[in-house]
Amino acid sequence: MRKSCLVLLAVLASCLVVACGGSSSSSTSTGAVQGISASNASPADFPKASSTSLAQLKQQNQESVILAPSVSVLEPGTNRYGFALFDPAQKQIAGAQAAVYIDSPGGGNLRGPFIAHSESLAVAPQYTSKTAAQDAGAAKSVYVAQVTFPKAGKYQVFALAKLDGRVVLSSPFTAQVGQPGGPPKVGDAAPKVHTPTLASVAGDAARISTRSPAATGLLTTDLFDVYGKKPVALLFATPALCQSRVCGPVVDVLEEARATDTSGKAAYITNEIYKDNRVDLGLRTQPAAYGLPTEPWLFVLNAQGKVVERIEGAFSVAEVRRAIAKAGG
Repeated sequence: MRKSCLVLLAVLASCLVVACGGSSSSSTSTGAVQGISASNASPADFPKASSTSLAQLKQQNQESVILAPSVSVLEPGTNRYGFALFDPAQKQIAGAQAAVYIDSPGGGNLRGPFIAHSESLAVAPQYTSKTAAQDAGAAKSVYVAQVTFPKAGKYQVFALAKLDGRVVLSSPFTAQVGQPGGPPKVGDAAPKVHTPTLASVAGDAARISTRSPAATGLLTTDLFDVYGKKPVALLFATPALCQSRVCGPVVDVLEEARATDTSGKAAYITNEIYKDNRVDLGLRTQPAAYGLPTEPWLFVLNAQGKVVERIEGAFSVAEVRRAIAKAGG
């Protein structure tokens, strides 16, 4: 994709983390591995921005973890900020108490802590695709914080994490907030487009899905037919061709959300990224219409066709369910 892994290539030399599908090593840590306990954090567990500075935090805490965001599109105001943390050996750190801080490029405007929690990408075995199961580096979890950027511009973003009885600091990551254009925002009317279905390709799932096996339940509804009539979860992803290898896991996530939603109030749709599933042919018309700079992207629309939630990168079944509930499903 045009800017896939852009946010992470600035941090790591290769796609290792959440927006790029997890570590290249199979030693990804979870839960209490590496002395980490999965416990809830509160603002009281971390220094107040009003009583410290980035310079002081650097003096007081060892800079020994890597912040790897799974988001590249940020707006002024509150944003869902997904990220992973890695140690210097490029092993993923999961289950730690963590918080995000932001500052201006020159310092002196520290804000935070924005408390992070962990969202699991795990699904039940019957919803796990071969595509994701055979990828040892596929992402397993993502930290999520609600981070408020006061205005457009550049920011330093970094995290504090409690690890092995120590508080460790991540390397700062530069984020650009409020870029023009891009995907539809929350509150916008989503583009009304036709999405390919099994019926439109005479039942040949391989033409419209790179998942193995195809999640046929996500390929039966044309967005055009349900737009403005019921809530919709629309996922743009390409499991086999994903430059951000997290596509396989999140298609599995959406399939579990669909299969376990017995209300019948919402539609669940996946749309591949590339024409004829070939990178060299460029984007399909649907992701182009949505102005996607990366993949995957999830848009949840209400019955009026407006975006009530959008998520770039990795997300959990629980997050899909919350978004569908917000949309009235």
